Amino acid sequence: QVQLVESGGGLVQPGGSLRLSCAASGSIFTIYVMGWYRQAPGKQRELVAKMTSGGSTNYIDSVKGRFTISRDNLKNTVYLQMNSLKPEDTAVYYCNADSVVSATGVSNYWGKGTQVTVSS
Repeated sequence: QVQLVESGGGLVQPGGSLRLSCAASGSIFTIYVMGWYRQAPGKQRELVAKMTSGGSTNYIDSVKGRFTISRDNLKNTVYLQMNSLKPEDTAVYYCNADSVVSATGVSNYWGKGTQVTVSS
C-alpha cells in the first residue's frame, strides 16, 4: 500500500514563506507525476503545481513567480517552496502522486492534507 505523508504547513504572516514536503512510501517502482493541490473553504480543490519525473513543471497562474515545486525521485519526495504568501493562499494543501507504479499496479494517491494559513 502506498502512503503519502505531508508536512510543513502552519500559520504565517503575509509576505512570509513556508516549505511543504510530501514523502511517498510503499512498494514503489516509480512515480510519474507528483504535485500539490489546495482547497479553500467553500471552493473546489485546484491544482497548485505539479512535476513529472523528467522535471517538467506546471503551475497555476496565481502562484507563478512565488511558488517552486521540486522533487527527489530517489526519495519519492516532492516539495513546495512558497514565498511571498498572500491571505488568498490560505487553504488545505494536498499532495498527489499520479501514475504510481507499485507492486499492486498503477494508481493515483492523495495525502491527508496540511493546513496553510496566511494571516496577520
